[in-house]
This record gives sequence, structure tokens and C-alpha cells, in this order.
Amino acid sequence: MPDYTPTIGLEIHVELNTKTKMFCDSPNNPEEKHPNTNVCPVCLGHPGTLPTINKEAVKSVIRVGMALGGEINPETKFDRKNYFYPDLPKGYQISQYDKPLVLGGSLNGVTLRRIHLEEDTGRLLHDPKTNTSLVDFNRAGVPLMELVTEPDIKSAEEAVDFAKELQLILRYLSVSTADMEKGQMRVEVNISLGKWVKGVWKQGTKVEIKNLNSFGAVAGSIEYEIKRQAEVMKTGKVHQETRGWDDIKKVTVSQRSKEEAQDYRYFPEPDLPPFETAILNLEELKMSIPELPAAKRDRFRKEFNLEESKVRVLISDQKLSDFFEDAASELKALNPNSKIVTLFNYLTSDLIGLINETNISFSEIKISPEELAHLVSLIDQGKIMSRGAKDILRKMFETGEDPEGILNAEGLHAVSDESELEKVVKDIIKENPAAVADYKKGKTASLQFMIGKAMNKLRGKGNPGILKDIFERNLT
Repeated sequence: MPDYTPTIGLEIHVELNTKTKMFCDSPNNPEEKHPNTNVCPVCLGHPGTLPTINKEAVKSVIRVGMALGGEINPETKFDRKNYFYPDLPKGYQISQYDKPLVLGGSLNGVTLRRIHLEEDTGRLLHDPKTNTSLVDFNRAGVPLMELVTEPDIKSAEEAVDFAKELQLILRYLSVSTADMEKGQMRVEVNISLGKWVKGVWKQGTKVEIKNLNSFGAVAGSIEYEIKRQAEVMKTGKVHQETRGWDDIKKVTVSQRSKEEAQDYRYFPEPDLPPFETAILNLEELKMSIPELPAAKRDRFRKEFNLEESKVRVLISDQKLSDFFEDAASELKALNPNSKIVTLFNYLTSDLIGLINETNISFSEIKISPEELAHLVSLIDQGKIMSRGAKDILRKMFETGEDPEGILNAEGLHAVSDESELEKVVKDIIKENPAAVADYKKGKTASLQFMIGKAMNKLRGKGNPGILKDIFERNLT
């Protein structure tokens, strides 16, 4: 598709993790399994009920806007967006139209148009066996932030990078868990193709792809739609429409013609007055914004001298990065010569492996950052070898005991005494004449084989560096 350039904009909906819904005091609980439990006359749209603005939801959106460099609108208001659908009990949605909470901002080089606040709809549940549809209104009225970008994105990769970084920022701000599988973050893609014709830029017709609930779906739908539109434009014209993503067939499918703003008949919400955002103490909200992922990556690269790939692993989870930073500080105090990369490996591979194995959350583990640092210090001092360290870590994970206590109780100290190691080396040489002959013929792999045999006999407690020297001395 060399002749066409994609023009892509995103609309991202995010459910905010407030205690109550946007305009009533019904619980906002995405984990609720029983349908139509967290409901009340307000979110069910009963006649005569009046909405009340959730202040915490407004604060959350303002904090997101500040984190992304947006302008906080001095005066804002809510509007009615009118349309009929079975999961919309009032027959309209309370949203924001011409005075959103946030204007502008940027992320990953993509300019933001606006961020506004509205209420979510209910959920339609389809049963193909009985050919029926049921509505669960637990989600109806949940605070929903909508972020709209300018059409600055040119590829599926850029779109996914933007959405991933936004998800991470939302988690660092603690405004949403933004779990796409649970529908807490949903992406919509607006995409068109354009090209230069005789020195004039010709922009194609925009198509919207709705309700993408994974990064794979975002990438797949964009890549497919670029190819589809390019094929259509060879012989005809792309129609403006809304399409969905078939995750099984990996294709976009037509759903309906695209609505315009006038189709929704927006007008100011008569039951909610406009208000000035200054009443929310904007300076205090700004001060509450933590160190964000991009700044933290930059600091970790400089402070810990780690590779980019390792830094990204740490920053991908705020709790993980905080744990690492606390452990690194303790490790430096215990042993300034310890290797940070050893700490990284035991945290991200061994400890995370135990967490995944037992299916518990990071916040539930019994190991503190200080105890992990203590373990790594013992490794770097040569007091324990890798196999012993892994055994001690498992015991720490199970009991919460201190690593040195386990080391002494289990007798897992590294064996570095040369006389003891030399005896084992001589036994291995005597037991493996073929490996000895191969080594003398220049096959260096035979030396590693014999070191492995010695480590096995020492139950992983031998110092491999010292063993290598002793083998070489005895094999000459």
C-alpha cells in the first residue's frame, strides 16, 4: 500500500474507580457478579429522579488532564446526548459536549483534543442458545472518562504504544485499573487513508471501529482496515460507517452508518448547573500527581544503569518498580559493590515466578524489599550459590523468614574451601576418564561437563570459579 498514508485518531473510554457511580450513590463495583444489584432509581432512569455530580470522578479527570499537559477548562458543564438503546435506561446519556473538563495535552507525540466525563451504559448479555438478550444495569451510570486524540497517528504500532502508555499513566495516578479484558478501558479507532494527487492532498473517508478490548484487537483492526480501505479505493469510495472487530476471523465488520453530533441532539443538562473548576483546589490536585512512567524510566536508566528493556519491565508495574527501588537502596547500604542486575534478575524472574506459581498478588507476598536485598548481598559476597539462593528464596516466600536465618538452619553455605573442593575435583576426574581425554584433545565443553558433575556432588554449593581453577590445575 505504498500510495496511501493512514490518518488515525483514537477515542478511549476509561471507567474510573470511584466508590460510587457518576450521578448517584449506587456502588461502583466492577467485580459484582449478580446482575442488577448495584442500582437505584437514578441510574435506572426513573421519572422524577435528579442526578448529583460525583466530585471524585471530576477530580480524577482533572488529574489525568494535568498529567498529560492539558488545559483545565475554567468553566465546565454537562450535556444530554440523546439516543435510544436498550442498555441506556434514561433514553439519553449525561456527557459533555462543548465545555469538556480538559482541552489539549499530548502523549507520545500525539496531540490530545479533549478529555471529558460522562456516564457508562448498562451491559447487554446475549444468549445464542435461547436467542435472547438480557440487560445488566450494574454498569449503568459508572463514571466514564473519554479521551479523544487528534488524528496524528500513522500506524497500528503507534496506536498501541499510545494506548499502553495511557493505561500505565492511569494506573500510576490510581484513577482506574484500566483492565481491557474487563471493559474498564475500551478503544475506538477513527481511520482514513489519504494520498497526494497532482500535488494536492486527498483525504479519504473516515471509518470508526468500536469497542476494541485488547491491544491485539487495536493493532489487528487497524492493519486490516488499512488493507480493506486501500482495496476499496482502487475501484470505488469508502463509506463513512461504524465497524466492529471480529476477533475470531480477524476482520472488521460493518455495523451501522456513522452518526454525527447533530444526530444526538446535544443540549445542556437542565438538572446540573455549570461550575467553575477552581472550586476543586487545582493546585492541590496538581501536587497529588506522582512521578509518571516516562520520568521514572529516565531516572532508573541514570540511577541504576540498567538496559532499556530491563527498565521497561520494572516501570510496567508501579508496585514492582517501588519494590525494586526500596530493595536497591537497602542493597547499596548492605554492600556497595553488589550488582543491581542480580537484584533485578531475582526479583523479575525468581520472585515473580513464585508469585505467578501461587497465583497471589504482589501486595500479598511475605518478602520485604529489605529481605530480598539481604539475599542478593549474600549471593554477591559468595556466601551462597545460585541453587542455594533459589531454595532460600522459596523458603522466604513461604514463611517470611530472614534469608540468613534460613541459610544457617539449612546449611546452604557456599563451599569455597580449596582443600574440600580439590577432593571433589579429583573424584570427578577419576570417575570420568572419557571427559578428561576429550578435554586434553581441546574440547572445552568437557570442562563444563565436569564442573557440572562437581556442582551436583556438592548439591549446588560449590564455587564454580574456584572449581574451574582447580580442574584446570589438575588436568594439565
